[in-house]
This record gives sequence, structure tokens and C-alpha cells, in this order.
Amino acid sequence: MLFVLVGLGASFGAIARYLLDQAVSRRRAFAFPFGTWLINITGSFVLGLMTGLTAHHGLDTRVLAVVGTGICGGYTTFSTFSYETLRVAEDGSSGLAVGNILGSFACGLGAAALGLGLALAV
Repeated sequence: MLFVLVGLGASFGAIARYLLDQAVSRRRAFAFPFGTWLINITGSFVLGLMTGLTAHHGLDTRVLAVVGTGICGGYTTFSTFSYETLRVAEDGSSGLAVGNILGSFACGLGAAALGLGLALAV
């Protein structure tokens, strides 16, 4: 039964990703993939928070599976990040592409650490 809940969570996450990316893209056309960046950073924060709540406050591991693997797995996207980074580089903005790689990595780790820290603080 848990695998069904994880699958439903992944569906919810993918829909949320699509809607947020569309909302960001409609605001203005950017060379930098802000939608995917925002999605991956917020997903990293939520996963850090859920991991901290599970490890330090006894949140049921099944909840972590549904939210972490399901929702966050469907919400965040490495493949789109990779594709958009290559597209930016092919368009001649190699500095932006490198910035996307370094910024996504640093901010993703920072967001996960912030989520974990928040879980420790409560």
C-alpha cells in the first residue's frame, strides 16, 4: 500500500512542479531557468526538513517515504536541470550555465541544511 501512496505523492509533486514552472515562466522570459532552480531549491528544503523531523522527532518513516520519495521526487528534477543547463550553454551563455550548476548545488545543499536545522530547532 505504501508504494501506491508514494506514486500518488509523485503525481502530486509533478503537477506542482509543472504549475510552479509555468507560473514563473509566464512572468517573464529569462535566459536563466529560474523555475527549475526554485523548484529544486524548495524541494531540497522540504526534504531536509522531513529528514530532520524523521531523524530527530520520530516522524514515521512512511511519511518520509511519501513526502520525500514521492512528492519531492516528483517535484524536483535533475533531468530538466541538466537539459536547461545545456540549453543555456548552447545559446552562448556558458557563464550562466556554470552559474546554474554552482548556484543550484550550493543553494540546494544550503536549503536542505536549513530545513534540517529548522527541524532540529522545533
